[in-house]
Amino acid sequence: EIRDSVGNVLADGDTVVVVRDLKVKGSPTSIKVGTKVRGIRLVDGVDGHDIDCNVDGFGQMQLKSSVVKKA
Repeated sequence: EIRDSVGNVLADGDTVVVVRDLKVKGSPTSIKVGTKVRGIRLVDGVDGHDIDCNVDGFGQMQLKSSVVKKA
């Protein structure tokens, strides 16, 4: 089971909120604190990236569960 930064269990389809600014490789801007991400998918990702999602303005990407909290 995958847990968010405060210990809540995450499931497919959940909405999460980013808890710290994230630099995006290849982009001059970063994902800001408080950015809502809807409809996540839990995956067995590379290097700890266990959430697959669509971020508004950035598109498809993978995030670590340690940088999000359940909305």
